[in-house]
Amino acid sequence: MTMNKLTVLPTETEILLPAGCPLTEVEYETPQRLIPFGCRSGSCGACVIQVLEGFGSLGEPDDDERDFLEDLGRTTGDHRLACQCRLRGDATIRVADDI
Repeated sequence: MTMNKLTVLPTETEILLPAGCPLTEVEYETPQRLIPFGCRSGSCGACVIQVLEGFGSLGEPDDDERDFLEDLGRTTGDHRLACQCRLRGDATIRVADDI
């Protein structure tokens, strides 16, 4: 099984997850609440992350996710809703509210 590394800043926590694993699994891999998941359906915005490295490793955002991020004012193109991402390669992220 291929494992990919997700690095979460600012704590620099590294988590190994199976390829294709949803980022919602992060909360089961560490006792810390690294990403504040809310609805898990892409409609609350609690889990907005900034992707610092490996944007393509999280899959492509669909139009609904892009529109919602724009509504939230996250228009730089490096933000995602963590609940909508699946890890397909190594990536480094930061929870957007920690910026």
